[in-house]
Amino acid sequence: MAAILSCHYCSSLSTSKRIYPSIFGNKQRFDPIRRFGPRCSTPKPHRFPLLNKQKEQKENFFPLKECAFSIALAIGLVTGVPILGWSSYASPVDPALPDLSVLISGPPIKDPGALLRYALPINNKAIREVQKPLEDITDSLKTAGVRALDSVERNVRQASRVYKQGKTLILSGVAESKKDHAKELLDKLEVGMEELQQIVENRNRDAVAPKQKELLQYVGGVEEDMVDGFPYEVPEEYKNIPLLKGRATVDMKVKVKDNPNLDECVFRIVLDGYNAPVTAGNFVDLVERHFYDGIEIQRADGFVVQTGDPKGPAEGFIDPSTEKPRTIPLEIMVDGEKTPVYGETLEELGLYKAQTKLPFNAFGTMAMARDEFENNSGSSQVFWLLKESELTPSNSNILDGRYAVFGYVTENEDYLADLKVGDVIKSIEVVSGLDNLVNPSYKIAG
Repeated sequence: MAAILSCHYCSSLSTSKRIYPSIFGNKQRFDPIRRFGPRCSTPKPHRFPLLNKQKEQKENFFPLKECAFSIALAIGLVTGVPILGWSSYASPVDPALPDLSVLISGPPIKDPGALLRYALPINNKAIREVQKPLEDITDSLKTAGVRALDSVERNVRQASRVYKQGKTLILSGVAESKKDHAKELLDKLEVGMEELQQIVENRNRDAVAPKQKELLQYVGGVEEDMVDGFPYEVPEEYKNIPLLKGRATVDMKVKVKDNPNLDECVFRIVLDGYNAPVTAGNFVDLVERHFYDGIEIQRADGFVVQTGDPKGPAEGFIDPSTEKPRTIPLEIMVDGEKTPVYGETLEELGLYKAQTKLPFNAFGTMAMARDEFENNSGSSQVFWLLKESELTPSNSNILDGRYAVFGYVTENEDYLADLKVGDVIKSIEVVSGLDNLVNPSYKIAG
């Protein structure tokens, strides 16, 4: 069975044949304005599904310190984490609990689009100063009624002011070959901010969020234009395997069974090869082999959705050219570093407070599953997180630094909560970014 999630103090969750993130468990292991995109055939569900009562629950006792952390985590996740049974060999690890100041340091970024924008390998302060107040509109809109518009107005004025002051610096950070495209986006951004200001003055609260999304797509496009080529060298031992040197977008179409409200759904997923080139490259290569087409959802417990365990005794992808399993290393990019860490968890490295560049903050965070005690055993099994990090920041939750995140579901992520074991992936298709895949093995005969 596959397992999922392992918190700083617990071992690992379980389900198909592989270990996926393990917090409790058994050893098993987009264009600037998108008007048309994946759609589903039912209203959006609640983000936090009821716990799966059919899961077997087993009691377990562990030190007070670990218990306190797990209780706090459960509160932060609102619905709690389903106990799937502790493995007989599971044992808590030793690091001290995170400082309280870390735990309450502020709400994490949960929007997948924002996470992807901040994860780009750029260092242009001017564009980030435009981006931040536009991102902050999300929090401003949490205030009830039209009072929120006062905060939104401050956000827009700040973004507009720093844009006018920093436009030259923004353009100076764009790759030479992409300057014309960036100028076009910046012109649209400038006009869009004026339009948003007018929306606020008209007290049209409902129109704010769609316009904010549009503006942030322009910002993200400019930021992508600042990336000039792939920013680092992948270690020698991994240079000749499939690598995603950039980003790619895929659409995953799932056929839903036994659900009168939902027949099928298309999930749009952005894969980030800047921060996980090996992991994302392996996945895109398997997508192009049609490995996932027709495969079932193999775990859906209200905490994660996972798939990728092929039929038969194999627990991962068997490369027909070698007739051997293809595995990839654990790959984690630490914020502030230029290259990912390979083969070791951040906990093993003693980096308990290190921030990961792609955190498990968003509902629909996508990561690679692996064996619990084998860091470099990832192959074809993947999972999507169905929780958001409310209580713990991205360096203190139960998954960051232990499993390789390589993308986020950016459209229809809420529908992941409707999936269940036995639903079928009809297809996964790369809709953009395939040219960023190097060393594709799917082109090799066999």
